[in-house]
Amino acid sequence: MPADIDKSAVIETYNLHEEDTGSTPVQIAIMTERVKNLTRHLQQNKKDGHSRRGLINIISQRKKLLAYLKRTDRAKYDEVVKALNLRA
Repeated sequence: MPADIDKSAVIETYNLHEEDTGSTPVQIAIMTERVKNLTRHLQQNKKDGHSRRGLINIISQRKKLLAYLKRTDRAKYDEVVKALNLRA
């Protein structure tokens, strides 16, 4: 898996406070970056089944976190979805 995501920049953009590295919006943003990178990788390496399975798992986990965020904090959910261009 390509490891060219800048986690610290993503965390800085979506954190809720200075020490925040694991809140739901941060986790969703990191997963979205990983999905983008894996999608790019799979476009070049169409037969990479292991990465495809990893991509499906990340998307599933992100979907669960989005459902949790929607259930607990609808305003933050709307903000995150809009910022990450999810659910067109």
